[in-house]
Amino acid sequence: NCVCSNTLDNITFMATPIHDVIILGTGPSGLTAALYTGRATLKPLVLHGNTPGGQLTTTTEIENFPGFENGIDGNELIDTMTKQAQRFGAEFKYGEVKEVDFTSQPLRLKTLDTEFLTRTLIISTGARPRKLGLESEEKYWSKGVTSCATCDGFFYKGQDVCVIGGGDSAMEEANFLTRMCKKVYLIHRRDKFRASKIMADRAFKNEKIEILYNTGIEEILGDGKKVTGVRIKDVENGTTRDIVLQGVFLAIGHIPNTGVFRDKITCDEEGYIITEAHSTKTNVPGVFAAGDCQDHTFRQAITAAGTGCMAAIEAERYLEALGQ
Repeated sequence: NCVCSNTLDNITFMATPIHDVIILGTGPSGLTAALYTGRATLKPLVLHGNTPGGQLTTTTEIENFPGFENGIDGNELIDTMTKQAQRFGAEFKYGEVKEVDFTSQPLRLKTLDTEFLTRTLIISTGARPRKLGLESEEKYWSKGVTSCATCDGFFYKGQDVCVIGGGDSAMEEANFLTRMCKKVYLIHRRDKFRASKIMADRAFKNEKIEILYNTGIEEILGDGKKVTGVRIKDVENGTTRDIVLQGVFLAIGHIPNTGVFRDKITCDEEGYIITEAHSTKTNVPGVFAAGDCQDHTFRQAITAAGTGCMAAIEAERYLEALGQ
């Protein structure tokens, strides 16, 4: 099927194909959706932006994705998942969506130079960690700087680390890290936490946690290969000092990559796409959301893959109901 449109001279006609399913994003959720829709012979088109593979491609070793006894490099996992989806007919193209129109079928997506039409859309654009904005932070990302204690905490067994943040996530990460780390510095720019009382109390009572209020991170220190410490600054008097440690965990929030959709589908105040309970359905028929763009709780590769599977199955059922 196609939609035909003529050029200004009314002579040349161009056919725009209508896809059964387009998937946005090539992280675990998007690639799992591509695999499932591919095996369902839906010929999915997968569009990716400037960072194909998402956050996993910045992870050097993944030990908690099932099926890899000795762990696997993030890039290798994404590459393997991509090839698996391609084996079943998934097509991959570069295309950063700038505009969408969900007011009618087929759904319309526009990149800088191309319009795409599709009967169903799976949004799996992920989320990115909120960062400090330091050059040294980028230099040592995945070399001692991370944003996931559940993913990476085990690598710092018996070592000293810090958690940066003052909300519930920071309290949870700090407490979790005390299970394997020798000491955890909990660093916050303000004079009190914004975390709930119950979460803050757990941090206060944990003997392995040292709390540093009114403290900012001036620099992340390292030897060129890995983190060796942080330079902290007292925001009240401006004094600085260095702390020797091996891991820096950011817990200052995530930013869902959903900007282009925020006035088109229902999102929460942070921009996460809202889906129906036990489903990936959004408020727009034929549009589904999977992975970290709709999950601000777990943010794991395996849970993202699970919702990618759900989205694929729900898209397939939606197409069946349309008679496609």
